[in-house]
Order: sequence, then structure tokens, then C-alpha cells
Amino acid sequence: MPTMDDILEHIGEFDFFQKQTFFLLALLSAAFTPIYVGIVFLGFTPDHRCLSPGVAELSRRCGWSLADELNYTVPGPGAMGEAFPRQCRGYEVDWNRSALSCVDPLAGLATNRSHLPLGPCRHGWVYDTRGSSIVTEFNLVCADSWMLDLFQSAVNVGFFIGAVSIGYLADRFGRKLCLLVTILINAASGVLMAVSPNYTWVLIFRLIQGLVSKAGWLIGYILITEFVGLSYRRTVGIVYQVAFTAGLLALAGLAYVLPHWRWLQLTVTLPNVCFLLYYWCIPESPRWLISQNKSAKAMRVIKYIAKKNGKSLPASLQSLRPEEEVDEKLNPSFLDLVRTPQIRKHTLILMYNWFTSSVLYQGLIMHMGLAGSNIYLDFFYSALVEFPAALIIILTIDRIGRRFPWAASNLVAGAACLISVFIPEDLQWLRVTAACLGRMGITMAYEMVCLVNAELYPTFIRNLGVLVCSSLCDIGGIITPFLVYRLTDVWHELPLVVFAVVGLVAGGLVLLLPETKGKALPETIDEAENMQRPRKNKEKMIYLQVKKLDIPLN
Repeated sequence: MPTMDDILEHIGEFDFFQKQTFFLLALLSAAFTPIYVGIVFLGFTPDHRCLSPGVAELSRRCGWSLADELNYTVPGPGAMGEAFPRQCRGYEVDWNRSALSCVDPLAGLATNRSHLPLGPCRHGWVYDTRGSSIVTEFNLVCADSWMLDLFQSAVNVGFFIGAVSIGYLADRFGRKLCLLVTILINAASGVLMAVSPNYTWVLIFRLIQGLVSKAGWLIGYILITEFVGLSYRRTVGIVYQVAFTAGLLALAGLAYVLPHWRWLQLTVTLPNVCFLLYYWCIPESPRWLISQNKSAKAMRVIKYIAKKNGKSLPASLQSLRPEEEVDEKLNPSFLDLVRTPQIRKHTLILMYNWFTSSVLYQGLIMHMGLAGSNIYLDFFYSALVEFPAALIIILTIDRIGRRFPWAASNLVAGAACLISVFIPEDLQWLRVTAACLGRMGITMAYEMVCLVNAELYPTFIRNLGVLVCSSLCDIGGIITPFLVYRLTDVWHELPLVVFAVVGLVAGGLVLLLPETKGKALPETIDEAENMQRPRKNKEKMIYLQVKKLDIPLN
């Protein structure tokens, strides 16, 4: 029986159909960016101070500049330079009193301002920003600042639940159906979030977006890797993730042009409405159809691909299964990921590497910080670092393989973190260089784990395997802020020590996985279990057996 890879060699491994489908799914990858990292702009917290009734009128009457107004009416920084009093407390003064002078109006109330009573911001806040965010609209600052953390945690919780549950459904009921359902729900919840009247509804719709968006992104990844031939699989997998990086650059530009969070949210959601047209553009995966014993439907899709590519399907390849079809339909189960020894090992190592990639990727950004104060340029520059990582993978993965570049990228990231601990503060350029090497290394590891994850599982549990393993990435995303900021309180470099340990361990574990370079995607459990056995051994065994039978004839 011919495999799907055999058929693709005749009808086109990466011709017109695959290129068109890849372009459409790459747009889906780029559109996932605002949900994954949109908190940077949607939840931007600008400098703020208490809104005090009467201050604006007094400032107008006295002709103060903004600097004068801040100097005369806003408390200075607290102990050890803390900004809390300035942002969350104000003077308990009636600013409407006519006795207040224009030159140091508080001088007549107390000889030393520090003796004046301070109170909470009872009338709200004034934000120094040209736009708006959910922070400025719903006042998620000071005592309510935890609500912004909850907003981001809700997305990651949604990622975690959705990746596992929708991954199972995609393997059970098909890639295309689940992809379209996730797109529909993502579009609807995104629009509703943009028009939500209060924080509670914003939180609910953001959670719903988290439930479906990451699962949809990963289903798109699975689809494109199943549509292309063996020799193109790794390239489309990497470039699909590069599309996400391109989405980072686009998001920075859109956020600059649309500084108001509701318009930004609506704009980045609208492409999902257009993605519903994929119903007529993208067929079901023939690999999934074959794994579900739906050979007739699979053959119709294969003939459609051949027609789009301008190729003809040889008659010898038009029978996907023998006439005496006895195979049973395979239903995916979570137990399939741990039932057999090799797949169990793959699952555990992949889960740890997804977790490590998330912790180091986000943790390095949080720990190093970005120079300057322009959030748009800082975000843009940080995204550019990811392009060289993808280029290095493309240049090395076919020549060296998957395993060694993947292990090396983890080891480089871990080593860079460890080296940064011992670099003196006055050698800032060297610290930044080490941080960039670490960021590049973990970006490569992130892209590699997604590529190899899909290559280690048989077809009927491939989607489930990728989504379950990648769910550990969401757990890493939830705990990373606490890991960074709590350990920094103990010792500023302690997070880097932790990152170094986890990164180095991840690099060592990768070496225990089989090399997938040049190998067809496994179709069955047995093929996945025997991936580490070289095929030439089997051929050698058959050759020796034939030679042994020839001896008596001589």
C-alpha cells in the first residue's frame, strides 16, 4: 500500500496547492500574535497620579505648566525611591479653596509637605498617555493592579484547557472542522471583547479567546505539515513560526497607529472573520482521513490536490488500502501518549522542553528588560532577534539534522544565562550580548520543539500529542512572572541560575530523542516505536538470510 508521502512525490510535494494553503495558514499564524502577546499594548500601564478635583482649575488660573502642576500638587517618591505614594496616594487637601496661592500652594498648610496627610485616590486617576488601555479605562492600578495579572493568567489558562481538549477533538472529528470552529469562536469573542462594557466581560471573552486561539494555531501547523512532502516539511514548519514573528512586527505598527485598545482589539480580530472563507479553500487532511479509514474521502482530496497542482495521479496509486480491508478505525486516546515505552519517553521529554522554552523565552525578556522608554520600538527590536534564529535553523537542519541543533540551542541558552551571572555590571554591552545569545538560542529551541513534536507521533494521535505536550508551555507562561520577580527579590541574578539549569538539562534530554531528518511521518504506533532503529539494519538482516539459503545450493 502506498504511503501519503509516496503519493505526494507524484502529485507535488510543494506545488501550487501547498503554496496557496501555506500562505493562507501563515496568515492565521500571524493573526495569533495579538492574543499571545497583545497584553503589552492592551494592558499597557502608563505613568499615573491621583485625580484631584480643583487642581485643573487652579492650574489654569495660575498658568502652571505640567511640570509645575506635578511639583506643587503631587506627592514625591516614597522611601527608597518607590513610586507608590506618587501613583496611588494624594494630598488630603481641598484644592477648591480660594486661599491657595499660585506659588507653592501647600506652603501655607504645612512647613514640610511630608507632614501633610495622604489618602487613596478617591476620584480616580490621571494617566499620562495619548491613548487608552484596559488599565486606564477600568483603573487596574494600585489596589486593583492584580486584575491585570488575572487578565493575562486567564489567557494562559484558556491556552492550557483548549490545547488539550480541542487537540483531542481535532484527532477525533477532523482538522478542518475544529479549525473552522476555533476561528469562528475566536472572531466572535474578539469582537465582543472590543465592545465589552466592563472588566468582567472583557475577562470572560479573553478567556474564551485563549480556549480556542492557540489550539487553532497548532491545528494550522499540523495541517500544513501533513499537506506537504517530506523534503519540505521542516521548511514550512519553521516559516509558519516565522509568520508569527512577522505578526509581532505588524502588531507594533498597528498599536502605534491605533493607541486606543478597543480599536486595536477590533482591528486585530477582523482577519479572523475573513479566515472563515477557508471553508472553501482548505480541504481536510488526507492523512487524517486515511487514519480514520475514510479512504474514499481521502482519495477525493488527493485528486483535488493533484488537479490544483496540474498533475495526474497514476492508477497504481489510486488504491489506498487493499480490497480485503480489515483495519479498524483508530480513535485517539490520552493513554496512547504514554502506553508504549518509546512514545512515553518522547512525551515526557517533549513536555519538559515545551515548559523550558516558555520559561526561558518569556523569562529572559522580563529579566533583561528593554533599553529606552518607547514601548513600540522596544517591542519591534525584540521581535527582530527572532529572525536570525529561524535562518540558522533553515541553514543547518537539513545538513546536520534536528536533534543536534535543537540540543545546541538549549545548551547555548543555558550557558548564556550562566555566563551573564558572572559578568560585571559595568560591562553592560557584554551583558546585553549574552542576553541576545540566550534569546536567540531559546527562540531556536522554541521553533525546533514545535517542528520535531509533530514528527514523533503517528498520524491518529499527532494533533493530540502536539497539543498535550505544548500545554506545558502554558503552565510555564503562568508561573514565569512569579519565578522571575520573586527570585529577583532574593538575588537579582538568581533567575538566571535557574534558567541555566533548566536550559542545560533540556539540551541533554533532547539527545535521548531519535533523529527525524529524512524520515517519513510515522503512520502507526509500531512505526513511532521503531524510529530509533536504522532501516539499513533490516535490509542487512534480509540480505544475510538470502545468502544463508544460497549456501546449500552450492
